[in-house]
This record gives sequence, C-alpha cells and structure tokens, in this order.
Amino acid sequence: MRYKVFLLAGAVAAALCTTASRAAELKLLTAGAFKSSVLALLPEYEKTSGNKVSVENDTVGALMKRIEAGESFDVVVITPETVDKLVGEGRVISGSRTNLARVGVGVMVKTGANKPDISTVDAFKKAVLEAKSVSFIDPASGGSSGIYVEKLFERLGISDQVKPKEKLKQGGYVADYVESGQAELGIHQISEILPHAGVTLVGPLPKEIQNYTVYAAGIGKATKDGDAAKALIASLVGPSAQALFKSKGMEPGAD
Repeated sequence: MRYKVFLLAGAVAAALCTTASRAAELKLLTAGAFKSSVLALLPEYEKTSGNKVSVENDTVGALMKRIEAGESFDVVVITPETVDKLVGEGRVISGSRTNLARVGVGVMVKTGANKPDISTVDAFKKAVLEAKSVSFIDPASGGSSGIYVEKLFERLGISDQVKPKEKLKQGGYVADYVESGQAELGIHQISEILPHAGVTLVGPLPKEIQNYTVYAAGIGKATKDGDAAKALIASLVGPSAQALFKSKGMEPGAD
C-alpha cells in the first residue's frame, strides 16, 4: 500500500521529468481481461507524459513462458502470484507490485437469444447441461478463467457430460464463438464479455462458485526508464482508471 501511495504521489513529477529530458518508449505485457482497460487508459498517460507505450497481450501462462525465456519488458500486468514469482526469479523489481483490479467470471449468450437461469448453482448446472455447446478458454493455453471453468465442471460432477460439446477458445475472446453461433453458451471473465455487442451477459456465476482474477502490475528488473514505468502504473490506479474498471465490470483495488 505504501508503494501505491508513492506511485500516485510521484506520478506527475515522474511524467514531467521524463518529458523534460526525453520521451520514453515502454513495453507493457498484459494478460487476458486487462488488455482493453490498458488500451483505454494509455492515451491519457501518453498525452500527459509524452511517452509511448507498446502493448502485447497473451494468457498468463504464455506470458510467463515468454518472460522466463528472456523477453524484456518495462511493465507487466498479470496475477499477483505470478508477479511475486517473477520477483523471486529476479525479473520484476521487488516492492513494485501494485494490485489494480479484480474481475469475476460470467455467462453469456448471443444477443437476442433466451437467457437461461443461472441464479443458483443447480440452475447453472442445468443451463450448462442443456446447452448444445459450451465455450470457454482452453485451459492448455494458460488462461486463468479456462483453468477455473474446467476444474469447476469437475467439482460439479458434470465434466464428462460437458466435454463432448466443449468449444475451447485458444486465447482471445470466447464471445467470438458465441456471437458467430459456434457456441450456445459462453463462460469468460465479465470484462471480456461486456465490450462485445454481439453477446449478452446473462450474469455472474453464483457467489458460491464465483472465482475472481486479480490483476497486478510490476516493473521489469531490466527497465531503462524506471520513473516512466512508475508513472505508467500510477495511471493504472488513478481516478480515471477506477471509473473505467467499474464500467467494465471490474472491481478496483483488490488489495
């Protein structure tokens, strides 16, 4: 928390300092559901600081493989546990982890389709079993929501019934399969559902089986623009960011 306060207090000074000397070019790696939020917040940061940020998106698992293979970056947005692991490996600066927001898992159907009842665990099971096809992120790709959904089906005792009709998405948006008609029911993080006009959010998973993914930022150990990286993270926890997260179905902070 102290580090977050430091980030917020020093954001403007760091940005102005960077602008006064030279514009920084930062590389930000972001996982899954956080990409759209980052892209929406970057214009304000770039305008204020004069810096430029390139964004690359992948699943948590894929990003870890890339980073552990030696890929360089200035800031990474990923799960807190993964940031801590990268700190332990000497790839992220110790003490730089800043929790940004959390997002729950929701269910979607194609726009105009009937919305099934998912208000209880039993109702959710019934909706999944009655759907002709169900799509979620392929767990093998390393997507956190896909890994959770696969384990959830096992926990609910419906894995064998669902498996023949699974339409696994290799990263990206499950909404694409639902909108195109390849899947009747889609399960993904809520912030990955709301931006798509072709699908409708039925609702979040029942609280008894809800799963939240927390996203946190960390500064790459090899960054050459530490002040600019700190200012970038500060922009991801400021008032504009908090309002944006809420509009996308995310909960700010999640400390």
